[in-house]
Amino acid sequence: MTERRAILSGSTFEEQIGYARAVVLGDRVYVSGTTGFDYTTMTISEDVVEQAAQCLRNIEAALKEAGCTLADVVRVRYLLPAREDFEPCWPVLRKAFADVRPAATMLQCGLADPRMKIEIEVDAHLPA
Repeated sequence: MTERRAILSGSTFEEQIGYARAVVLGDRVYVSGTTGFDYTTMTISEDVVEQAAQCLRNIEAALKEAGCTLADVVRVRYLLPAREDFEPCWPVLRKAFADVRPAATMLQCGLADPRMKIEIEVDAHLPA
């Protein structure tokens, strides 16, 4: 049977809603939609670019605990309420993924909290 392991970030949302920041299942890592909250202080910047950078830091922490890095990401989904906020984030996203080139999708949709301007979800493959 394939081992399943939950990774928790300490976000109050995980406890309130009932989910894990990431789940490791076999050689795959599924990272939940991750927002720009700093989970240690539960604060969030008003700037979408800063939120994108914090999303990536949060994702990196979950991937590290799982045993991989951003270089192991095979799929990324960007969720934004305002599509015009996506392009300003490109330099931050390019810095994280330009060498990796994961499959990617950007969706315009509402997020759980009006302070949230971007949410990023990734799937990764554990290195052999």
